[in-house]
Amino acid sequence: MTSDIDGHGPEPDWPQVYDSPEFQRLRRSFRRFVFPMTALFLAWYALYVLLADYAHAFMATKVAGNITVGLIFGLLQFVSTFVITGLYVRYADRRLDPIADDLRAQLEGPQR
Repeated sequence: MTSDIDGHGPEPDWPQVYDSPEFQRLRRSFRRFVFPMTALFLAWYALYVLLADYAHAFMATKVAGNITVGLIFGLLQFVSTFVITGLYVRYADRRLDPIADDLRAQLEGPQR
């Protein structure tokens, strides 16, 4: 390990950190949430686009006044984005942050 720019101590051996079981566990936990959620959101978005393109009558169906199914589906895209963000924050707080905090503590040593 070499000294870092600020002279606060040795710089971590990043390839060794990358190969460490703790970092690999962090990556697996991250991917366990992100990949399925991304696939789910993209499928939901693709459904919206396909319905908008090929099911004009369905999407133009009025629900109340000038509110159509297409408008509701479009607004639900925003809602789903906020829901996914909230789920990710909760997941990160419970699963990712503890692993990252442990890894950071190992790399930085005891706090001053």
